[in-house]
Amino acid sequence: MVGMAPLVAQAAPYAALVMDARNGEVLHSENADTRLHPASLTKMMTLYIAFEAVQNGELSMDTMVTISRAAASEPPSKLGLRAGQQIKLRYLVRAAAVKSANDAATAIGEAIEGSESAFARRMNRTAQAMGMTNTTFKNAHGLTESGHLSTARDMSVLGRHIIYDYPQYYNLFSRVTADAGVRQVAHTNRRLLRSYSGADGIKTGYTNAAGFNLVASARRGNERVIATVFGGRSTATRNARVEELLDLGFGKSPTRVAVNPPEKPPYMGKMGAVLVAHNSEPAPGRTAKAIRQGSAAVERSLRPMGRPLPNTPEPAAPPAMVAEVAADIEAVVAEVASAAGETAQGSAEPEPEDAAQVLAASVRPMRRSAAVEIAAAEPTPAREAEVITRVSTSGGRQWGINVGRYPSRFAAEKVLLETHLSELSTLDGALRKVVRGSSGFDANFLGLSRETADLACRKLQARNVSCFMIGPGGEG
Repeated sequence: MVGMAPLVAQAAPYAALVMDARNGEVLHSENADTRLHPASLTKMMTLYIAFEAVQNGELSMDTMVTISRAAASEPPSKLGLRAGQQIKLRYLVRAAAVKSANDAATAIGEAIEGSESAFARRMNRTAQAMGMTNTTFKNAHGLTESGHLSTARDMSVLGRHIIYDYPQYYNLFSRVTADAGVRQVAHTNRRLLRSYSGADGIKTGYTNAAGFNLVASARRGNERVIATVFGGRSTATRNARVEELLDLGFGKSPTRVAVNPPEKPPYMGKMGAVLVAHNSEPAPGRTAKAIRQGSAAVERSLRPMGRPLPNTPEPAAPPAMVAEVAADIEAVVAEVASAAGETAQGSAEPEPEDAAQVLAASVRPMRRSAAVEIAAAEPTPAREAEVITRVSTSGGRQWGINVGRYPSRFAAEKVLLETHLSELSTLDGALRKVVRGSSGFDANFLGLSRETADLACRKLQARNVSCFMIGPGGEG
């Protein structure tokens, strides 16, 4: 409030760490492994999981979140949300990152996991996967709670993961102001962002128990340094100390060094999700529910046995197609990598937060045109050419199935191949086709009879894999 004396913390324990962000080398540390109150540095993990949830299709940045009484009643700093109010996730993310709003952080956790306690358990699973061995989270916002503790080292590790794992969102932490839907909000660390050359984030924190905390990152040329301080006595003294530590980091770090990003932790999913798939991570865009059993089947057997359905004849099992599919994988990767404007990681990055709009909040079928032909479709101004990855042997069959919408063509191709491997008995001979729409890339199998499409969908749905039939007129 205007006219009040600057906040001065009680004698909270001091800790610090300086890290070369390019390779994780520690350049300076003091009490870096002492477990202390992290305060709002906690929100870095809340936001990391929000980015992860959007990337994996649990929800989108445009998902409308209903504010609970618990979220609305959080003490300041807050956005001023009301119980029952609805607001887009993107505005909650901005409020948590820029203003450090506690009500927004709680609402994010509840939107992703259903309750703040369940979200805290996911935070801890993710922290352990990152190697944050001295951190325990009890809430999404960082207000003082017994046992809610972290260290300068662990918070530096988390900050580095945000920078490298979700670079498309990192600019959030350097915005001096942001539109939070209900009002404009100002950055809690705008003084350092404006005063220190190269500073571009990331998060402040303050409580009486914690003192003034800060994880700061600055980039100059090819060098990037992360400095973390716990237990500052005031905003001014904390910022001054962080500037000294950043200077120390730039002085010690070599001008040229091989960049060695941290290994991204496996997708933790929702509570109870089985962590499987070929690299312990789900295909982008697939929800935890869809992965729980379906991916486990792919991991354990190339040809799982489906339960026979009443009055439905089971097609004869075709010869093994593993070698053919493996060759297809190489061809698909090469084709996708050479597509204009794309790499195996997806399209060129759009405006950071808007990139999340292509992630559908739930898997749903697209409406199709009347003809579902097997030849490649001609490109139109609104849709780029469809990529056909196999020669069809449909023999005039005009039914198909949709197994999800994904943020990139590569992700959709990957899911099609994995699904084919898991359901060879019904999908052998089907055409795998990726169709680009306005909000993502649909993964379709075409060239099926109605009976085969129905059987395939039932078998996939029995393993909790989302699947919708596509009829000759394009109706799901």
